[in-house]
Amino acid sequence: MGAVAAGACAAVWIGDPTTPGGFLPVCPTKALLGVDCPGCGTLRMIYSLLHGDLLAAIRFNALALLAFGFLAVAYGTWTYGRVTGRQLAGWQHHRWAPVIALGLVSAWFVVRNLPFAPFTALRV
Repeated sequence: MGAVAAGACAAVWIGDPTTPGGFLPVCPTKALLGVDCPGCGTLRMIYSLLHGDLLAAIRFNALALLAFGFLAVAYGTWTYGRVTGRQLAGWQHHRWAPVIALGLVSAWFVVRNLPFAPFTALRV
């Protein structure tokens, strides 16, 4: 998984999704429906993180940045459990985790597509 993640990061670094016309895919929801899906801007967010620009990463997709943080914690607890032989209960094992995640993604989808200020600033 680490090699796959490194390869994906290399492809994003080379592909530069912040400039149009590259080989990286365009969001099909944005292309077909004209609205920002919850994942819109994630490639640009990863590109900004790889270049050390945290503010641009937040601007492109704040929810995906938050999700990456939670995924890093989940991977860290899983790795710790594998190394020490003691399984730790991570956040993703709680029964409310999927409901909260779905609620956040749904709210992000609605809020970033509202047609008035200050929500229009969330569009990418």
